[in-house]
Amino acid sequence: MDVYVARQPIFNRKKKIYGYELLFRDGTSNAFPDLDGNTATSKLLSSSFFTMGIEQIAGGKKAFINFTQDLLERKVPTMFPRDKIMVEILEDVEPTAELVASCREIAREGYEIALDDFFYHTDLKPLIEICQVIKIDFRMTPMEQVAEYVENLSRYHVKFLAEKVETHDEFQKAVDMGFEYFQGYFFSKPQVLKSRDISPSKINMIQIMAEVNKEDFGFRELEKLISRDVSVSYKLMRYINSAYYRRIQEISSIHQAIVMLGERGIRHFISLIVMAKLASDKPTELLRTSIIRARFCELLGKDGNAELDVSELFTLGLFSLIDAILDDTMENLMSRLPLSAEIKQALVSREGRLADYLELVASYETGDWETFSRIVQGVRVNEEKIPEYYIDAVSWADTLAGL
Repeated sequence: MDVYVARQPIFNRKKKIYGYELLFRDGTSNAFPDLDGNTATSKLLSSSFFTMGIEQIAGGKKAFINFTQDLLERKVPTMFPRDKIMVEILEDVEPTAELVASCREIAREGYEIALDDFFYHTDLKPLIEICQVIKIDFRMTPMEQVAEYVENLSRYHVKFLAEKVETHDEFQKAVDMGFEYFQGYFFSKPQVLKSRDISPSKINMIQIMAEVNKEDFGFRELEKLISRDVSVSYKLMRYINSAYYRRIQEISSIHQAIVMLGERGIRHFISLIVMAKLASDKPTELLRTSIIRARFCELLGKDGNAELDVSELFTLGLFSLIDAILDDTMENLMSRLPLSAEIKQALVSREGRLADYLELVASYETGDWETFSRIVQGVRVNEEKIPEYYIDAVSWADTLAGL
């Protein structure tokens, strides 16, 4: 796979997923690939990512895709299904007569348009008139100017998207100002960073997750855990018969499902079901991101350092957002859980043998290609396979999130 792609979530006011911005990098550059010429464009559009479909990477939601001046003038967005994408016009695009004419034609064909990293100037008026979404960088734009944009541009019947929303306070401020959509990682931060009690039932659940992933926790114990719980049994059957596995013949018994998944697969399944219960009052994307990280870390571990326990890497990814799920500090939570010292070290201080895997995954999911390129050299993973691992993790997480 020549093209790296990650997705960044975009929420509505209810913290439900509205869409994902797709972040690209090719094998040799640290930004959106340079698409000069038909050959380069064909390479991107015919890559493994596009062959498997935009819908798969975007989870059936709207895919926000950045288009350069050249791509817009050549009306490349019309090569995509109009109901699947949001056409993002980059901030450095010059609103020339040719560019505006092309965008008007794209809009007439039913495509929705967003203006990225918006700063107002009069030349942008023709594009404002045809766009549906205006994206404003919440970190780079003074709040007084943000408020002015929202007040003055609302007459165009556009909706406003706040970019780089990194805290819950910023999210609430954007809601109060009239924003409809929100992009950033505020959802992955704890809302309350002060001492508070965690209910015994939640502590019991996270201890179960830790225990089932220990090597000395046997297959029979796992089978008993599943068989005694109708809800877990039902979800297991839905999972094993989901599109992710693409079985020719449906699996019809708990025993068959357990045999098919194997001991490690069943352990992971129980962990994920428990995590879903813990995160039931949180944005679904928080659970989905935890699952993606777990699977991504595991796949990287299988490819990379043979001395590492891939089960520990799975657990590392799964627990990497537990502070946001339980609204507590990572230090406090790790002091109460039966996890290995290496997992705790990586989660609390980002140090130790496992920490690079977590940082690699985090940099990939945010499109921080510079950090990604630096770390990947030391992890000893086949870099060409990493995009495939990410797509696999996303598909797996979307399957589980639907259970």
